[in-house]
Order: sequence, then structure tokens, then C-alpha cells
Amino acid sequence: MIEHPLTNDFPWHTASVDETIARLQTNQTNGLTDPEAGRRLTQAGPNTLAVERPESFWHEFFEELHEPMVLMLLVTGVLYAIWGEVSEAITIFVIILTLNTVEVTNEQRSKRAIASLRKLAEPTASVRRGGHFTELPVDQIVPGDVILLQDGRRVPADAHLVEVYSLSVDESALTGESLPVEKSAAFIANPETPLADRQNMVYSSTLVSRGKGWAVVVATGMSTEIGRIAGMAREVREPRTPLQNMMEELSKILVWFALGFSILVPLVGILLAHQPPKQMLLTGLSLAFATIPEEMPIIITMVLSLGAFRLSKKHAIARRLNAVESLGSVTVIATDKTGTLTENRMAVTRFEPAGAKERLLEIGVFCNDAVPDGMDFRGDAVDTALLRAAQTAGMDVSASRKARPIVAEFPFDNNRKCMSTVTRKDDHAWVAVKGAPESILPQCILKLDGKKVVSFDTAAKQAVLDCVDGMAADGLRVLALAERTLDAENLDLEIVESGLAFIGLVGLQDPPRPEVRQAIATCRRAGVRAIMITGDHPLTARAIARQVGLDGDFGVVTGPELDQLSDRELKETVRRVSIFARATPEHKLRIVQALQALGERVAVTGDGVNDAPALAAADIGVAMGETGTDVAREAGDLVLADDNFTTILHAVEEGRLIFENLKKGVRYYLACKVALIMINLLPTLLLVPVPFAPVQIILMELFMDLMAAASFVVEGPESDLLERKPRDPKAKFMDGAMIGGILTSALGLFIAITTVYLVTWYNTHDIAVSQTTAFFGWLIGHVLLAFNLRSERQPVFQAGLSSNRMMLAWAGAVAVFLLLVSVIPGARQLMKAAPLTGSQWSMILIATFIGTFWMEVKKRITFKK
Repeated sequence: MIEHPLTNDFPWHTASVDETIARLQTNQTNGLTDPEAGRRLTQAGPNTLAVERPESFWHEFFEELHEPMVLMLLVTGVLYAIWGEVSEAITIFVIILTLNTVEVTNEQRSKRAIASLRKLAEPTASVRRGGHFTELPVDQIVPGDVILLQDGRRVPADAHLVEVYSLSVDESALTGESLPVEKSAAFIANPETPLADRQNMVYSSTLVSRGKGWAVVVATGMSTEIGRIAGMAREVREPRTPLQNMMEELSKILVWFALGFSILVPLVGILLAHQPPKQMLLTGLSLAFATIPEEMPIIITMVLSLGAFRLSKKHAIARRLNAVESLGSVTVIATDKTGTLTENRMAVTRFEPAGAKERLLEIGVFCNDAVPDGMDFRGDAVDTALLRAAQTAGMDVSASRKARPIVAEFPFDNNRKCMSTVTRKDDHAWVAVKGAPESILPQCILKLDGKKVVSFDTAAKQAVLDCVDGMAADGLRVLALAERTLDAENLDLEIVESGLAFIGLVGLQDPPRPEVRQAIATCRRAGVRAIMITGDHPLTARAIARQVGLDGDFGVVTGPELDQLSDRELKETVRRVSIFARATPEHKLRIVQALQALGERVAVTGDGVNDAPALAAADIGVAMGETGTDVAREAGDLVLADDNFTTILHAVEEGRLIFENLKKGVRYYLACKVALIMINLLPTLLLVPVPFAPVQIILMELFMDLMAAASFVVEGPESDLLERKPRDPKAKFMDGAMIGGILTSALGLFIAITTVYLVTWYNTHDIAVSQTTAFFGWLIGHVLLAFNLRSERQPVFQAGLSSNRMMLAWAGAVAVFLLLVSVIPGARQLMKAAPLTGSQWSMILIATFIGTFWMEVKKRITFKK
């Protein structure tokens, strides 16, 4: 049997090539035979990550029926079908079907959007099987296969290198390292060597950026590093969202509140006011229909669905509808560096000396393996950066190379740590060399000083090395470039790369996204702290943090330093430190959990496989959709289709707006419910008829409350939305301020409607006229209340009466309805209404305006622009 073929527990990087071949019982020259590969495929399984089976529409549809509010609505519909009008019961069941369909359709549409973003892995891999070179589907790769690694192709599985030819691999998706990693087949003795430093290993889903090599597969599928991390992410339990907690809280309170009063009013009417039992029972059923908050799930779904739609227009796709509003409570954004704060591409940012730029770019163009690819270049990240810099400076790269073809080339290798080429220039052989400063400088005897070449002594070389240290401290990767002219035709490597003239240094960096600094500053004003967690070098992390405006006053903490901290010490560290470097997936997860233990609500942003566990554990995971990995996208709650950090700021603002609109809609909705109960209860206690006919209550419920609540969905942000601190994650949705706002709003509407009703009743004792004043007063009053509750702090006239067109349209529809009922006899009869006098209309308008707009005075006094 093969030892350790199906797991990644064995430290394969500590094995020699011969030991790896022996352990896996394969052959370096011929590879596996087809029968043996078949047996191993049966044993190990296909080389794919386990994928969760998607739920069907109907499965999700029936799952939604278990929501507390929906169950309550079902019970109401059944009771109404037994004791009331079947048509009204049918209406309730239609609402249930509509609600569930909207919810499930939105979530499935979101999942399809995520699926459309995914970039499929390399479909085939080059493999030696039975002594022959062949292309196989990636899922057919097995442990022991000998695979060919080529420039531009993804690594199909975890593998130990056996032959290497100038091979470098982009492992940023796995380790967070910006730069491609130079690979070799050298033996590594230390079993504790970090994954990012295992130069004799390549890992599944990483990308070969230069060169080629042969490797023996040691792990496939879920046994690979990417599979291990994906499994770790799936084991993390997702935290409940504030919305889920709110729904549970409301479901416990409102059902008893509504049912109690809908039973109390008929009992009081029958036992004390001696009202007709049938009339009071119908009134009780109508009040139950009107006061049990069956629209609450619809309101919440509309708010979240529109929020998700608006986010999608800003290139942010919500994978979970209930998680959309969670962004509004975020207090910490833990962001990856590579591809999130930076552009995930190398760029030349510095020339030393600046006056040698033209000569440096000339060397960079000719000592270069990258090639033109449309309007850009393809090849190693450093080589493409040099060509882009030359093109930006006005050089015609293609024409220059065509005019001076390369006559000799010595590729980069890990021993020399440099590359050199020879072309013809001015009838001489001209050598261009680039590489690590510590490798280039010893070969230099001259240096460029202005426009002339002078001797290059030890002191001058030390000055250059000091400059290299300074550039490295700024987070730059530093290349030394040199040249020489050969009179002889001897192009041996020893001659070509000796006696050089040092021209200067080039500093390269994965540049920060230009909009990130402003976004981080805005987050800070909004009370949201940003921290960086990256697998990159501490100096690079510090430099990028400084450029984007992250707080670096407390230095950089590395992964090995985190390992030495207890949980208590880690909590104290994450309170102060904002930059973490050389972090592994385990470190990321531990940092997020420490922040959550301190009471923070954490959003984790990232694009790599290494971000997945933290994305899953976070209160809101924000994954990159354009350059991100499938594992990261699956673990995230929100996917940024444009990989733009500024989109996170838009998402935070949208999350806050969603929550604010949700609170406004619920506050208005419940204020109307409470007012309706009080309006019916007081006259009953005064032994007078109830102020509304059952048909009026049903119409108010079906056509008024839901439309009014829907208009809050499209309400825009108040001007100080991003100037406020994030809401307390531990605060209840129905807090004291919320309850107080509901009661005061309901009280004003109750006083206004009760006043017009009782004044009319005691003056006329005409039940039709009295109920008409109450009915018309309600329609006008709760429209005015909606306008008042559009803003919590900003006066409605400053916000603009016309800024919410849906609310204006709804108010206009109410006005048209009132006009029709007032002038059309048939409509009056259907609505149990009567004609009103001018004084009665005036009383209604004055009372409803005073009863609803009195809070505008307080807002005008306290609001500050």
C-alpha cells in the first residue's frame, strides 16, 4: 500500500525527491500506469473540492413557512376562514404565497449571480502516464501522478517538485504573498517551515507565473491545502444576524399584544357597552386581521430585497438576504491586503537615481521575458511591470525589441539570482543584467554617475546597499540593473555577468488602490475601525498601511508573534494593533474571534483561499468576486463583483440605510396598529359604538398599511447617516427609544382621530357620520404620520417632501380615494360612509395635522446640519 497518499498530514516538504518517489510508489520518468491510476482514483476520489448540494426551490419554500410570523399568519387565515369571510382568508393565504415566493426567488437569484462570477479552474492538466505525455481532466489527477507545470497554467494538485527550470508560482490566493515565489527542488530539513517558504512544493489552484517544472502529486481534492482550508471554513458556525434576533424578539411580543386587544375590545363592547354580539365579533375578527402584524415579514423582505438590489447596482451581491442589514452594525473591517487594498499587480514606483530612469528602463525592456499581449503584457509580474513602465515613459517596446533582437540569454535561477541578455548596440555586444542587489553589486566595477561612468568602490557600494535597505523598509521589492559592452564575441556566462557597470535600482510594489485611502478615512468618520491581516512581509504590510491611511502607531504583529500570545493577551493586542503580517488562516480566524469576544461586529474582506475561515466566522464576510477564489466566495455573505474596496463603504452605508428604513417602517407600522387598538378601545369603554365599521378596518389594513410601509423601503439616507457611530450590536431592536417613538406617534394619531369621532358623535349621535369622520381622519392622519416618520432627526421639510416619490404617489392615491368616496354614492355605501360638512372636514384636517406633525418642532430644534 502507498504510505500517506490520501492525506496531507505527512510533511512532504521535508522529503527528498527520491524519498517522495519511493513513498508514493511512482516513477519519475514514466509516471503511473493507467490501471494503477484507476485504482488510486477509486481510493482517493476525484480531485475536486466537496460541493454542498443546492436546495430545491420547493424545499426552501417550505422551510420559509416555519418562520414565526408566517406561522402566525397561517393560524389567522384558518380562523378567519372558519368564523369570517372566506374571501378574506383567501387574501391572507395569497399573502403567504407571495411572501415566500419573493423570499426564495431573491435568495436563489443571488446564488445564481454568485455562480456566474466563478472562474472555472484549469480544465486539464499535463501528466506523464505509462511513459507517455498526455492531457487529462483535472479531476482525474491522483497521488503519485507526475505533472508538468507550465507558465500561465494553474497547479492542479499539491505536489513535490522534482525538476525546475526558472519556475516561479503566484501563491497570493493561498498565502497572501504579493510576489511570485521562486521554486526549487532543494531539500528542506525543517518540518516547521511556513507554507509560504516551502520552495520545493506547489499547491492546488496556485498559478505558474514563469518557467516550467515537473512535480509528483502528493495530495488531491479535500486533502490539499485548499481543501483543508475549505473544510475548516465549512466547520465554522455562522453567527445569527441582528435581523434574525429581531424577528424572534418581535414574534414573542406582538402576537400576544395584538391577539389580546382584538379579544378585549369585543368583550368590553358586549359585556359593558351592550353592543350587538355579532357586530362586535366581526369587529374583533377585523381587529385581529388588522392588528396581528402579518405584513411584518413582507415589510422586512421588501426592505432587504430592495437593499440587495441597490447593492447589486453598486457591484455588491448579497448571498444571504438576511445578512444584508448586518453591515450597518459593523464596527471593525478586517481586510486582506493583496487584491483588496492593493491592485494585486506589480508596478514600478521608484528609480534610484531618478536621473537614470531612461537607462534603467532600457535594461528593463531587453532583460525581460514578458511579451506583448494586446494592449498589455503577459509574463512574470516583475517583467510585465518593467514593460508597462517603459511604455508609460514613451518607449515603443515591440519596435525596440524588433530593431535589436537578443543574441544570447541567461535565464534567472535561484543560485545566481539574476538574469542577463545580450543584444547588438552601436556595433557592439551590449549586456543587460537585472537581479537581486546582493548578487549584482559584487560583479560591478563601475557605476553611472550623472552622464559619465566612474569607478565603483566599496564605500559607494555600501551607500547603494543602504539605499536598498531604505527602499525595502518602504515595502518595495528592489532590483539592481547593470550593463556592459563586449568587444569580443565570447558570450560565456562568466564573462557576460562580470565587469559590469552599475546603472541603478528599481523599486516595485503592488500599488494600493487609489480610492482606498478616502474609503478608509470615511469609515473612520463613521466609527468603523479598519485593520489589515495579510500573509505578506511585515515591511510591505507597514508600507501599504501607511499609504492607505491605516493606523500603524502600534507597529506590526506577525503570525509567529501571535502564536506566543494567550487568548487574553491576544484580546489586548487586537484592541491596539491594526496591522498583522505573515498571518496564516488560523491566525486570521483567531483574530476575528478575539475581536468578537470584545463585543465587536467584524466584517472580513478578502479574495484568497486563506481568507475563507475568517470570512465564514465573521459577522459579515465580504469576498472578492473578480479575482477571488471560489472558496472565499462560498464563505462570504457579500461578494464584491468589482473587487473595489470603496464598494465596501457603499455596502456599509447601504446596510445602515436598510436598518434605519427597517426601523422607520416598523415604527410607523406598529404605531398605526397601537393607535388603531386605542381608537377602538376608548369609545368602547365610554359605552359608545366603535368608530370603524368592519369593512373600513379591512380596507385600511389591505390597502393602506402595506402601501405606506412599502414607501419607507425607498426612503433615502438622512444627511448624517455616515457621521453616526455604528449601532450597538447588543442593543435590542425594540429598545426604549423605539418603543417611546411608537407610543408617542400612536398617541398623537389616537388623540386626533378620537377627538373628531367623539365630538361628532356627541353632537350628532349619527353613527354613519361619526364613523365617516373617524375613517376619513384615519386615512389622512396616517398619511401625515408617514411623512413625519420619514426622518428620525432631520426635519421633513429639509429632507424634501418630493424626495420620496413612492410616498407622494401613495398620498395622492389616498386623496383620490377620499374624493371618490365623498362624491360617488355607490362608493359611500360600499364603505359605510356618509357626506360630511365643511366644518367637519376642517376639524379633520386641523386635528390630524396637529396630532402628527407636532414632532417636527422637536426635530427642527435638535437637528444640526
